[in-house]
Amino acid sequence: MSKYTTFRTGKTASFLISKKTFWSIIVLTVITAVLFIISTGVGSVRIQPLDVIKVFFGSGEQTHSIIVQTLRLPRMIVAVLAGSALAVSGAILQGMIRNPLASPDIIGITGGATLGAVSFFFFLGDRVSIQWLPVCAIIGAFVSTFLIYVLAWKHGVSPLRMVMIGIGMAAAYSSISYMLMISGPIILANKALTFMTGSIYGVSWVKDVWTLMPWVLILMPIALLLAREVNVQELGQEIAVGVGSAVQRNRFLLLMISVALAGAAVAIGGAISFIGLMAPHIARKLVGPAFGGVLPVSALIGALILLLADLAARSLFSPLDIPAGVFTAAIGAPFFIYLLYRNRQT
Repeated sequence: MSKYTTFRTGKTASFLISKKTFWSIIVLTVITAVLFIISTGVGSVRIQPLDVIKVFFGSGEQTHSIIVQTLRLPRMIVAVLAGSALAVSGAILQGMIRNPLASPDIIGITGGATLGAVSFFFFLGDRVSIQWLPVCAIIGAFVSTFLIYVLAWKHGVSPLRMVMIGIGMAAAYSSISYMLMISGPIILANKALTFMTGSIYGVSWVKDVWTLMPWVLILMPIALLLAREVNVQELGQEIAVGVGSAVQRNRFLLLMISVALAGAAVAIGGAISFIGLMAPHIARKLVGPAFGGVLPVSALIGALILLLADLAARSLFSPLDIPAGVFTAAIGAPFFIYLLYRNRQT
């Protein structure tokens, strides 16, 4: 019996994934759905999972329907979308750069988006609508990546050079963000600090869910279609050129997809750290190195991590609502140290 399953998306495109990957996706989808339902019922007013399901199907109590549909469902959807976007962004970066420590927050993409958001608070916060905040964050992500890409260019972009410059730029973006934060009024500092920590508290359908959803629904299928290019990039530039890959063009395209996903997620959820680092590593442990499996599994793991972090943020210190980024950092920082130790001789 074959260990692989073929999925066809048209006359010219198909995906061959292992049975292990297929079942990993099924199991993770079920776990994410269960956690989604349980987490939706947790809050100051506890709602049983069965009652949450009734609300989803339009037969729940009116009070439960208002709480779930207005307050909690947008938050859960944003957690799934932002977590999966950050995870896929990190998976692309790790494969393209061939560095297990690469992630949007470590090489400066998240830092650029954060600086864009803090600049919005500092220069435009009292002049224009808050709905422009995601635009400024996404612009910040793209501008910062453009600077990193230009500075890393020398007869093409070297992955190692990009990582080193990205780490330096990330430190610079963080310093500028903190400088703006402490030089402004206290209300600015509170808003900026919450954003820099990462929180999905108070999200809404129009301003947040419908802003983030198109980025994820459009870019993730494109990333999956380019999974073979990520596999080729992992083999190294010489081999990639030898098999006929347009290395610089594909590297730039993959980078733009990664930046767009990370920038959109940060624009809505703030600078939630380490999901883009952890999720791809866990995915590779589950399904192996092939990116046709790593990308969807990373997306599900990223969604699961942020759902768990948000659930902990709302329930462990009730009635306080701690930013979810505190919990992802608490898990991610030791994980990063472990990766540094494991790769100390490479």
